[in-house]
Amino acid sequence: MPKNFPESKQPKGTFSWIAQQPAKPLCYAPRPITPKENLRRVFSGETPMWMPLWLKDSQYCWPDVVLEHPAYEKDGKDWFGVEWVWVDIAGGMMVKPGTRTLSDITKWKEELVMPDLDQIDWEADAALQTARFEPDRMHLFHLTEGLFERLHEMIPFDEALIAFYEEPKAVQEFFTAIADHKIRLLKKIFAYYEPIDYIIYGDDWGTQRAGFFSNEMFREVIMPQTKRIIDFVHSQGKFVELHSCGLSGQYIKEMVEMELDAWSPQPINDFEYLTENFGHQIALTVPIDGLDREGMTEEEARKIVRDFVDHFAPRGRIVASIRAANPDIAEAAEEELYLYSSKYYKQAKK
Repeated sequence: MPKNFPESKQPKGTFSWIAQQPAKPLCYAPRPITPKENLRRVFSGETPMWMPLWLKDSQYCWPDVVLEHPAYEKDGKDWFGVEWVWVDIAGGMMVKPGTRTLSDITKWKEELVMPDLDQIDWEADAALQTARFEPDRMHLFHLTEGLFERLHEMIPFDEALIAFYEEPKAVQEFFTAIADHKIRLLKKIFAYYEPIDYIIYGDDWGTQRAGFFSNEMFREVIMPQTKRIIDFVHSQGKFVELHSCGLSGQYIKEMVEMELDAWSPQPINDFEYLTENFGHQIALTVPIDGLDREGMTEEEARKIVRDFVDHFAPRGRIVASIRAANPDIAEAAEEELYLYSSKYYKQAKK
């Protein structure tokens, strides 16, 4: 750990703990431009100098005082009163079965208690978190528990979906109130934790087979307030990356229409279709497949990376994701990604 780097107060091994660790060193540093500038080019639709590596060319800002989950990932209630428990098999927090915070969606105005963000000691926490920042990397804030997630955390999942049809006005009013909260929260984050360069907006929209909603319902219910959050972030000169688990590719046209800057789809999505048709309109994180094969050599890994760059780089705004259990293979893949993609983009500019 770097000297004077503040230790995380989060439980060791949790995602929040991982997010507060030192940024991992990049191979071939220093580089011609900073990873921050290079990633900015991808988000902006400009030609980068190399293909960025997802969550490696950037650095998390994970405040301890943002309680969309209970404090320090311990069993208990978040700042909306929703009860959570730690689930080992999931490696994270889940809403406690049987929990409901709203008796009925139509009664949300009387029963929903919004957190008072003015009562939080933002200054003290920000002093701790920003002391971890590396100036050459983009800093991101993860805006978790999006509109739909917050709804089905307060009432059962099936009731949340039924409410889209039976109580659309109440659902839209609820989403408006939650979006207001998100924007108030972002104002605090941007004021106290600068520099924040982009946010990851998290809201799961799909199962392993398809999206939760028809595209028509998505446009009617999900898009209006989601777009308002995105527009606010853009008004502050920052980018928005979507984190949405599930087979959510059916909403790609809506994502582009909402002017999302980036999306990191789960591997179950069709990367051929997404990159071929939308790679020049939105930055897409694409996993480099095949690096986990048993007995793989470093040279085989490098060839996989070169083939990946040749195939996907011409398709537009691509961010690569490397997952390899063997650290030597992962290191070789990262080196080859930087070296080979640098050559590719240099030639592409000629």
